[in-house]
Amino acid sequence: MKQVVLVGGGHSHLEVVRRFGERPPADAAILLIDPATHATYSGMVPGLIAGHYRFEDCHVDLARLCARAHVSFIKGRVCRIDSARQSVQLDDGSSIAYDLASLDVGSTPAAVRTPGVAEHALMVKPFAGFEQRMNEVLDGVRKGRVKDIAVVGGGSAGVELALSLQHRIRQFTNDTTVSFALITADDYLLRSHNPRVRTIVARLMNDRGIAVHTNMKAEQLVAGSIICSGGTVISSDATIWATGPAAPAWFDGSGLALDARGFLSVDATLASVTDSNVFGAGDCATIQDRNYPKSGVYAVREGPVLAEN
Repeated sequence: MKQVVLVGGGHSHLEVVRRFGERPPADAAILLIDPATHATYSGMVPGLIAGHYRFEDCHVDLARLCARAHVSFIKGRVCRIDSARQSVQLDDGSSIAYDLASLDVGSTPAAVRTPGVAEHALMVKPFAGFEQRMNEVLDGVRKGRVKDIAVVGGGSAGVELALSLQHRIRQFTNDTTVSFALITADDYLLRSHNPRVRTIVARLMNDRGIAVHTNMKAEQLVAGSIICSGGTVISSDATIWATGPAAPAWFDGSGLALDARGFLSVDATLASVTDSNVFGAGDCATIQDRNYPKSGVYAVREGPVLAEN
């Protein structure tokens, strides 16, 4: 019997598990490994932060999904894949062998090596636990400890989180005592969007009183402040780090082909270009010769293709 190991409960793997439950593969044992018990649908995170959704509205219970689909579930974190030995290693030291493996572990925020980020920033990814971290910020606002909030990152995630968090806070403060700032190293917000969208969003940020700092790189975080390029200092009692995606560090040394940024390089079938026994989907993988954004919508679309292949 073949062992199929799905690493990560990402959007693509949710569809794979669902389809395997409907049509169980013959002579195959399916295993899903993820460090979290619930998978977050990324497109609903801003609405969750804004207070429009409850936790259960935008999360999938992985253990329940797997049980229904006759897929084994292990709560654990994979820290290494050895393609030569066809095994994955968990951070508890255990190893699991595979005949086929698929990686759908998402990405990590870029520039995490920026001094002070690990100590002082709230990382958007991984999504597991992000709501709890946001609730701590909201509690700080209620108790008067948080007066200045800054979001680093001028893409869709940064813009949506700044707007949604401000909306949530104004539901219970009814004033503008909490200031918001958004910091981006780019010339303008939403670099990958068309000019009309950028113009509308820039106007909205101005109307909502969110200070936008363009052409400014966050170079260091200290308690209560962000030190930016040129020596500019921006006050921040809570800093949300929402920069672009970076590849999981443990992909290095896997023996698998990676792209220039360290993401798994796959072909149009979503198989590794150097190992047909390993597949990859979602943010952690890059399809050769296709410049798709690292966005959950593409991971959703890849799910049926991944399941079939």
